[in-house]
Amino acid sequence: MFDIEKLKFDEKGLIPAIVVDDETGKVLTLAYMNKESLKISLEKKLTCFWSRSRQELWLKGETSGNYQHIVSITADCDMDALTVRVRKDGPACHTGEDTCFFNTVFENEEIAPAFSVQSLVDTIEGRKLDPKEGSYTTYLFEKGIDKILKKVGEESTEVIIAGKANDKAETIYEISDLMYHVLVLMIEMGISVDDIMNELKSRHVIDHKVKQEKMTK
Repeated sequence: MFDIEKLKFDEKGLIPAIVVDDETGKVLTLAYMNKESLKISLEKKLTCFWSRSRQELWLKGETSGNYQHIVSITADCDMDALTVRVRKDGPACHTGEDTCFFNTVFENEEIAPAFSVQSLVDTIEGRKLDPKEGSYTTYLFEKGIDKILKKVGEESTEVIIAGKANDKAETIYEISDLMYHVLVLMIEMGISVDDIMNELKSRHVIDHKVKQEKMTK
């Protein structure tokens, strides 16, 4: 068990806590803890902070229901700052935003934004909400579900052919095509990436339990 006395609290008895979404890696908020709020956090496995403005303990979610379930707490090399990885029940910000960090101060236009599945989803959704002439994605949405399903089927076949040929580069290429068309299908049907991740997560838990049962028999 970690000794919190090793942590270096400031002259006001506080230590900064950077809260991070365990599933996305996104920074959610910067808050402060004192020894009492940290002890409560460890006991309840929920984030509890010290409100500098109200001068009182603040259990995140107690009023809003947007609790943050602690996955881990890590101290930095100087022992004077914490990162708190959480699974959240709702938005982190009191404004209703997912994260408190949404006011852009600067963006270097010379550096392309980091690519992610979510950024691709956002782009595809943009083509559905704001159709652009000449866009293949817009074309698929305009043709509708039957066209989209046909493309998913075609790309699935291409993946099988490439895999059967043991052609790694071609298989990567075809899987990328399939993934793109599956994302188009998901957006057309109102299915989010989170919906898929939650389904996979539920299967992982079930699989883990089944394995445990087999091992104990």
